[in-house]
Amino acid sequence: MSLPDNLHYLDMQELSLLIRTRKISPVEVTEAMLERINSLDGVLHSYARVTPELALEQAHEAEAELAQGICRSPFHGIPLAYKDLFDTAGVVTAAGMPVHANRVPQQDATVVARLREAGVVMLGKLQMTEGAFAIHHPSIEPPVNPWGANHWTGASSSGCGVATAAGLCFGSLGSDTGGSIRFPCAANGLTGLKPTWGRVSRYGVFEMAASLDHVGPITRSARDTLFLLSTIAGHDPLDPTSMPSVCLEIPGIDESFKGLRVGVDESWLSDGVDPEIQQALQAVMQLVAGGGGQLIRVRMPDTRAVSSNWEAHCGVQTAVAHDLTYTQRASEYGPALSRLIEGGRALSGMDYQRILLDAQRFTGQMDALMNELDVVLAPVQPYAAPTHAKLASLALDPEANRRLIQFTAPFNVSGHPCLSLPIGFTQGGMPIGGQFIARKGGEAVLCRAGMALQKVSDWHRRRPAAYQ
Repeated sequence: MSLPDNLHYLDMQELSLLIRTRKISPVEVTEAMLERINSLDGVLHSYARVTPELALEQAHEAEAELAQGICRSPFHGIPLAYKDLFDTAGVVTAAGMPVHANRVPQQDATVVARLREAGVVMLGKLQMTEGAFAIHHPSIEPPVNPWGANHWTGASSSGCGVATAAGLCFGSLGSDTGGSIRFPCAANGLTGLKPTWGRVSRYGVFEMAASLDHVGPITRSARDTLFLLSTIAGHDPLDPTSMPSVCLEIPGIDESFKGLRVGVDESWLSDGVDPEIQQALQAVMQLVAGGGGQLIRVRMPDTRAVSSNWEAHCGVQTAVAHDLTYTQRASEYGPALSRLIEGGRALSGMDYQRILLDAQRFTGQMDALMNELDVVLAPVQPYAAPTHAKLASLALDPEANRRLIQFTAPFNVSGHPCLSLPIGFTQGGMPIGGQFIARKGGEAVLCRAGMALQKVSDWHRRRPAAYQ
């Protein structure tokens, strides 16, 4: 069988079936993906480093095992890529920081190890903003949004968003501390999950802010998101903060809205939110109601304090994570990450305690609200991916920054899981991202809601025209 023309955009489940039935081989797929990366990534800059020798070695190993009837998992032979903050044995992990350009881990992060054991082929490490904060280090060429080169790619999992959207990997692993999975998904027309805090191990993952960091998948469909989550989730004895739970199972998920209680706070969804985003959310509500879901009017807990506090909350923890390196090599840090760390180092203990109390209040209020619902509907951000010029102006306005993260950062603080997915396009053709939010441990219902939406819509099937 010849390789399909749209090979690079196949869903992982489609690709898995072709590989397991030996209609195409892992080596053929890997070679095709490496060729596509070589052809396109000189413009897109999504990879921090490509690992062709390792990828082909793993692909040949997968092909040999499959020929012997050994199938490690449905992922056996599928090429993925990882944000450059996941430790990879023998391969540089720099976290978007030139100061760590020669950092070579001796062992894999737990999530990387689990995927390696599942037979995944690693194509390389994906570019990211410095230390997983807002801006790329000045010495690094930022990734380019395949939907529009003048528009934001989302941060901090920028390379994950670009590579997955442009068909340079079949899916990727990212991290989310204030929106860093959800922003790239919204900007690039993708589906991604910020799981419940602790659902996925953080062992071997470069730390930004320990209590806010979440590890999750970035894919092109809710089904692929669940597919990937089922392999990386679960308790890890190396991470004592990981949840004592078993991995999720894919079978048995009902792809419908029937009976789902979907919370909607129309004032929260409209205050300062662009009309195009509001219209996209209304379209989702119609699909939910038309599919048998129950729209329930709710009043969201006030997110202003936790979103206003997020930078200081994160800054203290980031200062701790970078304490040794920053005190010795501060001059090698970029200005944005330096400012975050300096702010964290300067914050008083009393002010930090006030931030923690606000976080506890919001978390308790959100837990109480979710007892009455299955999911809450929200945008990812109040407007579609801004132009670089608009983003630069936002950086000068603290209130504008707060509004940018008001739908994402509060749920890093509270630990509730969120599924980001495409819900439409602007008149200019840029993707619009929405999200479902669930109670803690509710990843299965999130993926059910996502699959139900994607069963009756095609936004997730659209691809950037220049990268077909």
